[in-house]
Amino acid sequence: MFGDIMGMMGKIKETQEKVEATKKRLDTVLIDEKSSDGLLEVTLTANRKIKSITMSEDLLQDKEMLEDYLVTILNKAIEKATNVNDAELGAVTKEGMPNIPGMDMFK
Repeated sequence: MFGDIMGMMGKIKETQEKVEATKKRLDTVLIDEKSSDGLLEVTLTANRKIKSITMSEDLLQDKEMLEDYLVTILNKAIEKATNVNDAELGAVTKEGMPNIPGMDMFK
């Protein structure tokens, strides 16, 4: 019995380490999103940290249009980054979870 518990604890610790390593790697995965007309481009990591925002001078002339562009493009980029993040962390977590009765919701 204790061997099973120790084995599970070891597997959980190993999974935690893999999750942390994956999070660090996701800081290097860049997501680019650009408006269809090319006036605004944002880059963020798969951990949803903004790395850069590039915009056309034309957008600086119209505050309301700039705000609309920022909201739209940032939301699209965040959605893409979240999908990548969830897929990567989900795969690591699913792979590393021990078989604990009643805990199959993580599989």
